[in-house]
Amino acid sequence: MFKGSIVALVTPFRNGEFDEKAYGDLIEWHIAQGTHGIVPCGTTGEASTLSFEEHYRVIEVAVEAVNKRIPVIAGTGANATDEAIDLTKRAKELGADGALIVTPYYNKPTQEGLYRHYKAIAEAVAIPLVLYNVPGRTAVNLLPATVARLAEVRNVVGIKEATGDMKQASELIRLCGDRLAVVSGDDFTTLPMLCLGGRGAISVTANVSPRDSAEMFNAWERGDIAKARELHYKLEPVNAAMFIETNPIPVKTAVALMGRITGELRLPLCEMSAANREKLEGVLKNAGII
Repeated sequence: MFKGSIVALVTPFRNGEFDEKAYGDLIEWHIAQGTHGIVPCGTTGEASTLSFEEHYRVIEVAVEAVNKRIPVIAGTGANATDEAIDLTKRAKELGADGALIVTPYYNKPTQEGLYRHYKAIAEAVAIPLVLYNVPGRTAVNLLPATVARLAEVRNVVGIKEATGDMKQASELIRLCGDRLAVVSGDDFTTLPMLCLGGRGAISVTANVSPRDSAEMFNAWERGDIAKARELHYKLEPVNAAMFIETNPIPVKTAVALMGRITGELRLPLCEMSAANREKLEGVLKNAGII
């Protein structure tokens, strides 16, 4: 259902408020560049700093701007199951095509608890669900065997796998690849994961290199492995630069350097150090992005 280069879109702010105009313009640019899907309110979209009202408005603006041209997969995860259900219900009401649901953070549930969490959301909201595993942020790892159990739940359709562990990704695809879409959540692993049977990426780098990110997937789909490999290596310096400080600080700074947003962040996130900003600018210039 969901595949290709799906951008985990930054949320632009202006004077402390959600910049709806800039957000709509970003979406139009992404569609023109060939991006295959939009994720509002993901990690890169600073969802954890948004109020509930802002969270809903960001999803609403995304749905309206996309206007059914490509899928909108709204971030609706929470560390309380009831809260995640409420967020997911609202995303469906607002017209999202799917929901991206991060594993509950901080409370470190067991694998059985994770299974019950996702199953409860799936049973409460009839919308396609994409699981989101990012242990580096959440302190819990959604293991392949648990995902295989969840793949039996009717509206669980995919997983964003962001461990960076290709052995785990391989086992995940071996167990579940025919039953749900496994997409990369770490841009370096996108092409390796396609080789294993993955379906694409929910990407940070696509915020600044949407055409190349989309074309790498398109090349793979049409069997042009050499082109896909060429784009993988072209994107690698950019992929690395997106994480020289905590995501989304570098990518939001990069999009601002491109002149598309103000680059404002919300505390506890703050501006990049001068040294890292200089490094980022160098990578973007070398890549022809700025």
